[in-house]
Amino acid sequence: MPVEKLKQYLDENQVKYVRVTHSPAFTAQEIAASAHIPGRELAKTVMVELDGHMAMAVLPASYQVDLETLRLLAGASRIDLASEDQFRSLFPDCEPGAMPPFGNLYGMAVYATESLTEDDEIAFNAGSHTELVRLAYADFARLVEPQIGRFSTRK
Repeated sequence: MPVEKLKQYLDENQVKYVRVTHSPAFTAQEIAASAHIPGRELAKTVMVELDGHMAMAVLPASYQVDLETLRLLAGASRIDLASEDQFRSLFPDCEPGAMPPFGNLYGMAVYATESLTEDDEIAFNAGSHTELVRLAYADFARLVEPQIGRFSTRK
């Protein structure tokens, strides 16, 4: 089951979503393969530190973050990839590295790469390494209100 915080939020906002259970997988590409979802349709959450504040960068599994472009988009003077030790305690209801891209539920900014807006749906980790949630991208955008920009490139 998706993390309770996410499930409750989606239900309260009357969002239709599908849960996808898959065998344990830890990298975004493994998850996409295990769940039979193309890498460009699976969104991964990359944690970054912008001027000392944690933020989420959301991009397709088959892409990588361009940190300098994201720094400029965010208007930050400094950006660093966050280590798991830095953010693990911020997501007590999630397995390490499996947090959903709903930074608004955790008090942090969310940046989504522009290519995600091209698909009707978005799929992402639901707090564990064995379950995804898939929902309409329009619902994700409405609830999360991510800042959209071009800050990723294909691997």
